Amino acid sequence: MVQSKFESNTITCSAAISACRQGGEWEKALQRSSMMARSMVESNTITFNAAISACEKSGEWQKGLQLSSSMAQSAVESVTITFNAAISACEKGGEWKKPLQLFGDMGRRHVQHEA
Repeated sequence: MVQSKFESNTITCSAAISACRQGGEWEKALQRSSMMARSMVESNTITFNAAISACEKSGEWQKGLQLSSSMAQSAVESVTITFNAAISACEKGGEWKKPLQLFGDMGRRHVQHEA
């Protein structure tokens, strides 16, 4: 068997997290995200959005909000997609107060609201 080694980078890790999201594997998406931090692989907006969307898809709104907070603390730019995924995660989890807060955060961070 041929064994190959590749270096994990932001793009490969983001793709893996996105694949986990598509497969409904939110836990694996979060594991990959944690691995990135431990390996000092930089996360970007796409990485966080994929992980938040994985949580949203699985109804794990608390985890999605934790990622959203981590994103802000890491000074990674939040975009409309970021907030939409977090708000949708809350909606699927029956949480209605947090989306109001997130909507306010969008304005404070000058993120464009989409109709």
